[in-house]
Amino acid sequence: MKTIYIALGTNLGNRPANLRSAIASFSPTLEIIHESTIYETPPWGYTDQPAFLNMVVKAKTRLEPYMLLSYLKEKEKTLGRVKNFRNGPRHIDLDILFYDTLVLNEEKLTLPHPRLHERAFVLVPLAEIAPKFKHPLLKKKISVLLQDVDTSEITPFSV
Repeated sequence: MKTIYIALGTNLGNRPANLRSAIASFSPTLEIIHESTIYETPPWGYTDQPAFLNMVVKAKTRLEPYMLLSYLKEKEKTLGRVKNFRNGPRHIDLDILFYDTLVLNEEKLTLPHPRLHERAFVLVPLAEIAPKFKHPLLKKKISVLLQDVDTSEITPFSV
């Protein structure tokens, strides 16, 4: 079994339900070990859209990296994601942040996620559940990476 970290995001429809549906749909392929708090975050990249809810889960899986990517993309479709444009609004977004400590840089999959260290909406929930995890390329703990981003607009979300 491999340890993975998955980022979840949503800004359309019933946002809390979108996250819960995604997590519920993972079993038995992904065994959830830990879930972060849900955070409300401003849109990133394309800003003329509703605020997002974001969270991170730690899980175990037997899927190899490309199979995991396919699995998550299929889950997105099943859960209502419609492809529009980069950083646009979505019902659900599922991104592999880490696959154990694997480093992979290929056309269809880059691990660790190439921009996670720049994104407070990923680092805040990730640091909550894995502050001591060391980024395999940057060689820094998540808690240290978190210090380099502006977290002022990231707030815990309560239903």
